[in-house]
Amino acid sequence: MSDMTPKPAAERAAALRYALNQANRLYYIEQMPEMSDSEWDMKLRELQTLEAEHPDLLTPDSPTLRIGAAPADGFEEVLHPAPMLSLSNVFDRAELEAWHKRVREYIELDRFNMSCELKIDGLAISIRYENGILVQAATRGDGIRGEDVTANVRTIRSIPLRLDSEDVPEALEVRGEVFFPISGFEHFNAERAEQGLQTYVNPRNSASGSLRQLDSSETAIRPLDAFIYSVSGFADNMPQNHSAVLEKLKKWGFKTNEWNRVVTDLDGVEDAFNTASSDRPSLDYGIDGLVVKVDDLGLQNRLGSVARDPRWATAWKFPAEQVTTRLNEIAINVGRTGSLTPYAILEPVFVGGVTVSQATLHNADVIAEKDIRSTFREAKSTGTLPVLCAAST
Repeated sequence: MSDMTPKPAAERAAALRYALNQANRLYYIEQMPEMSDSEWDMKLRELQTLEAEHPDLLTPDSPTLRIGAAPADGFEEVLHPAPMLSLSNVFDRAELEAWHKRVREYIELDRFNMSCELKIDGLAISIRYENGILVQAATRGDGIRGEDVTANVRTIRSIPLRLDSEDVPEALEVRGEVFFPISGFEHFNAERAEQGLQTYVNPRNSASGSLRQLDSSETAIRPLDAFIYSVSGFADNMPQNHSAVLEKLKKWGFKTNEWNRVVTDLDGVEDAFNTASSDRPSLDYGIDGLVVKVDDLGLQNRLGSVARDPRWATAWKFPAEQVTTRLNEIAINVGRTGSLTPYAILEPVFVGGVTVSQATLHNADVIAEKDIRSTFREAKSTGTLPVLCAAST
């Protein structure tokens, strides 16, 4: 118990909040820890005690909110001030050139800078700050309406609860990607296995499920992380190109992905794509391609969007992952109208983040064209028939 009167308690709580939030930023964003775990725990317990004795001291930027709150009945709907657009996809150099040509013709410029970033395999999130304090977070949803996951996002330690910078706009909405680090996912699954609980299939689905827990204390025990990559709508004192916006976000205290570069032509984009592909196995988070954006924000505004995709950006996706497995049987599915669809029963194989045990063969013509049935009959005597299963990653 604390014997502090309200004014000293408020001053002490403010000092604790500031110290804990600064330590959190140094540890999770700057990766330069200055406070020991034991000191962190001691200060956090002291702040919890003060807030329990003086409930009016609890503020939206309190580090105690990272522990989680009582379970909610459901998620409230959030209308995004500006739509959260998806990205168009390209799968090779030719398709990238076609996108680049459309952009050139639209803005009537032959050359323009492009920002290249990793496409994080996670869950898109929108976070709103007022006077530097996190007030709301929402999922993408259908791009127009999302789900209010503020309590859960507050538990993610790499997302600042308060922005300490003199030039932060009074109203600020940022967008980013919440993800489950691969190392954290493996550790979390190992702990669940030890407890006899069901393990999760892949980091991306786990990130989505973790962020949509009605009990935010469940989200708090999952080592989620996040990269912030853009500012939505108009904000004061913002740079005029995307690459500089990333620097501004970092200055404000957001965690941004250090893997980014600005190029001037498609050869530069292709070099970035190849480097990203080479770097992929060494990263502690999933990526499924390279995001290419027109760097100039004025040009982005001129280009606008078509349907739900911005004209000024596209995602160059990695090739579908391929693995070899065994074809065990060919079966026939009878549809409601009597249509017959053959499908392959496969030796289960993990590919593209899921376990695949069946694959459609579409129709009899496909079987005949690939000579699957005769090859299968011949191979049954030897016991194996390798087939390729592909899944987009």
